[in-house]
Order: sequence, then C-alpha cells, then structure tokens
Amino acid sequence: MSRLNNNQKEERAYQVMQLVEANPDLTQRELAKQLGISLGLVNYCIKALIDVGFIKMQSFVKSKNKFGYVYVLTPKGIAEKALITESFLSRKIEEYKALKEEIEKLKQSINEHKT
Repeated sequence: MSRLNNNQKEERAYQVMQLVEANPDLTQRELAKQLGISLGLVNYCIKALIDVGFIKMQSFVKSKNKFGYVYVLTPKGIAEKALITESFLSRKIEEYKALKEEIEKLKQSINEHKT
C-alpha cells in the first residue's frame, strides 16, 4: 500500500470497513475477491485497521471462517468510516463540479466552431 496516496489508502480502508460492517464473517480471501485485490493486501489492510482500533476480531462459533472468528467494526471504526465517507463525498462533489465545468467549456467550444 506504500505506493498509494492517502486518498487511495483511505478509500481502501473504507471499502474494507464497509464490507466488514455488512458481512462480518467474510474471510480475507472473500474480501480480496470482492475488492479485486490480493489476499496479502487484504491481510495487510486488516492488520492495519486492527492496529489502529477500527476493527477487532471476535470469536464466533457459527462463523463460516474455519478459525471461528468474525471481523467487527469498533465504535472508533464506525466513527472513522463516517469521517472517510464525508471526505470521500466532498472529493467526489469537487470532481463532479470540475467535470461539469469542463463539459460546459467543451460544449461552448463546439458551438463556437459550428458558427
């Protein structure tokens, strides 16, 4: 993950937390498949999220995971996910505004060349 910028790392952490919150007993292999990333990267990300206290492993006998645990968002993780969501939304709104402006300029340019 060292080649990723902070926004990309934040987005990856958000994606993992979102999947874990929706389906706590996903295995790391299933997380990797759903995210389209390597198992090693999922493992690294999960460990990092555990280290900062956003996710914890919890024993759960009925887990489909052969080791009998599930991943659970902590209250700190839920709060962080909300902050990341807000940050992500702000970035996407800015990107949308810039794209909309670029589209308008291109339309103007086309119209000017037609006359």
